[in-house]
Amino acid sequence: MITVNIHQAKTQLSKLVEKAAKGEPFIIAKAGKPLVKVVALEAPVKRRLGFMQGQFEVPDDFDRMCEDEILDLFGLK
Repeated sequence: MITVNIHQAKTQLSKLVEKAAKGEPFIIAKAGKPLVKVVALEAPVKRRLGFMQGQFEVPDDFDRMCEDEILDLFGLK
């Protein structure tokens, strides 16, 4: 892992960030003392639609389940 001073980091930021994004982290130092470590972010987890397809069934009356009880709770029945 390379260490660069702040001035060098400012002048070569694009190149350094590109390397970090490819998996080559670097450290920025001030007066020879390490301040920060720059690393690539992890890729966001992508949702897999349909991954549980066929493992359960939604009843046909799902949107009306417990309808009477719910109406009673709100005093609408």
